[in-house]
Amino acid sequence: MATTSIAVAETPLVRYLLRRADDALVLGHRLSEWCGHAPIMEEEMALANTGLDLIGQARALYAYAAEVEAAGRTEDDYAYLRNERAYGNLLLVEQPNGDFAATMVRQLFYSAFIDPYWRLLIGSADATLAAIAAKAEKESAYHLRHASEWVVRLGDGTAESHRRTQAAIESLWAFTGELFEADASEQRLIAEGIVPDPQRLRDVWHDTVNAVLAEATLVVPRNRWMQKGGRDGRHSEHLGPMLTELQYLQRTYPGATW
Repeated sequence: MATTSIAVAETPLVRYLLRRADDALVLGHRLSEWCGHAPIMEEEMALANTGLDLIGQARALYAYAAEVEAAGRTEDDYAYLRNERAYGNLLLVEQPNGDFAATMVRQLFYSAFIDPYWRLLIGSADATLAAIAAKAEKESAYHLRHASEWVVRLGDGTAESHRRTQAAIESLWAFTGELFEADASEQRLIAEGIVPDPQRLRDVWHDTVNAVLAEATLVVPRNRWMQKGGRDGRHSEHLGPMLTELQYLQRTYPGATW
């Protein structure tokens, strides 16, 4: 019988895989929302391709989660049949696109973390995770370069583009602390050499972001207070409406195929 929701048996590895997959799926969907709205045709293609890269990463992680959980699920089940509180994505990636500057700043903040993170994960004791990371890192390196170039171009551009980019930085900064969080479940995987400790990347991330913002004549916010909760399913007001759109067909016609 078709169902409109699932309950996942979340071992530490399954929980980890779903969280990282959720990051990629949610951000990939956000970027897909630019289709037909990007400022120039070149960016129409670039944003769509970045979104496809991220959704491909999500599929690989969801597929491995299905293998580990061994409950007969597919990547579609994880994407379409979990509710908002079951999603464990970062709060950063669910924030709305805003203007083009906000989208590029969000991408810079995420990519400056995930690119070196994938490189560390290539050394995982889990061969499947290492293989996923090796492919993803090639994509994330481009994502980081693309976002960095745009932030510099916008920050060091016109007075209006500078103002909008600085406003995006101020708005999104409080969501970046969650990038480096690891709960007790993830700490077990870190201790076993399966995943890297995200804390190792805090200085790397700051160095990358600070260098880009300096070149862009932009200012790092002084605010040190950080939002968190996404990893535990406590999301901003933006994820629910996004999932309503993403999951509409499966929720309305359970088990539909085409």
